[in-house]
Amino acid sequence: MFVDMPLEDLRTYRPARPEPAGFDTFWQRTLKEARAFPLDARFTPVDVGLDLLDTYDLEFSGFGGHRVRGWFLVPRGAGRPLPCVVRYLGYGGGRSLPHDWLLWPAAGYATLVMDPRGQTGPNRSGDTPDPVGSDNPSVGGMMTRGVLDPDAYYFRRLYTDAVRAVEAAREHAAVDPDRIVVEGNSQGGAQALAVAGLVPGLAAALVRVPFMAHIRRAVEVAETGPYTELAAYFAGERLHIDAALDTLDHFDVLNFAARAEAPALFGTGLADTVTPASTGFAAYHHYAGPKDLRVWRFNGHEGGGTHHQADEIMFVRELFA
Repeated sequence: MFVDMPLEDLRTYRPARPEPAGFDTFWQRTLKEARAFPLDARFTPVDVGLDLLDTYDLEFSGFGGHRVRGWFLVPRGAGRPLPCVVRYLGYGGGRSLPHDWLLWPAAGYATLVMDPRGQTGPNRSGDTPDPVGSDNPSVGGMMTRGVLDPDAYYFRRLYTDAVRAVEAAREHAAVDPDRIVVEGNSQGGAQALAVAGLVPGLAAALVRVPFMAHIRRAVEVAETGPYTELAAYFAGERLHIDAALDTLDHFDVLNFAARAEAPALFGTGLADTVTPASTGFAAYHHYAGPKDLRVWRFNGHEGGGTHHQADEIMFVRELFA
């Protein structure tokens, strides 16, 4: 079984953050540029046979004014503004179909599912293109796209879209804008942490096996999954490693965690070969707001699976009680 570090060491593992100079200025400029475009959130009702929900095909303007797709689901007949869970998705998947996202509506909350630009997969198809190219060659999926320049890097666009998704949720009349929860697994956990550090006034953050955390270590120890794209790139682009790592520091969620204030529930699996446990513990220990952590000793990247989701439901329920 893959074991990143002993649990007794993980419980105190708080490495230095790789915060680049001008980090806050970079993100303030990024969001200012995005907000120069009207959000223009459009919620188009669709009938998909879910009689207990009002279902909407969502579009809004994200990074560069590019149109981002999603789903918006609301328990029918709520009669009052509801808390809303904004869900961010894992690497290589898309928004798929509305019936894939029934967990939080079944718990009584509005739910916004954001389609990650430029991604799709065999199980969850995506509908949002990424119209931005980059000057450098890339390896595999998204990890090396624009990696030599923070302004051009793919995750700048993705994190910006994630912030705008919260702004879209807050515009809908069915949503209480003061009770927004951000939630995600893996890449979705990275987006949830980035948004928690960039958007004030969130009610909570639910972060499972977060990706893009403690990247400089992750790329050296992860055995499977997206970090291996960076390792393959570094093996060939030997002279560009330092420039790429500097770019990645702008997107390492340790830096956003240190700025986040909303109550958070984390989850990590000690046998995770994709996002090694040390990287998740690092994010947890740097998280500035109230926080709790579930450790799943013999689980991998599923990070506790449905048992952890059950804990998340109760965490949010108690938060809004």
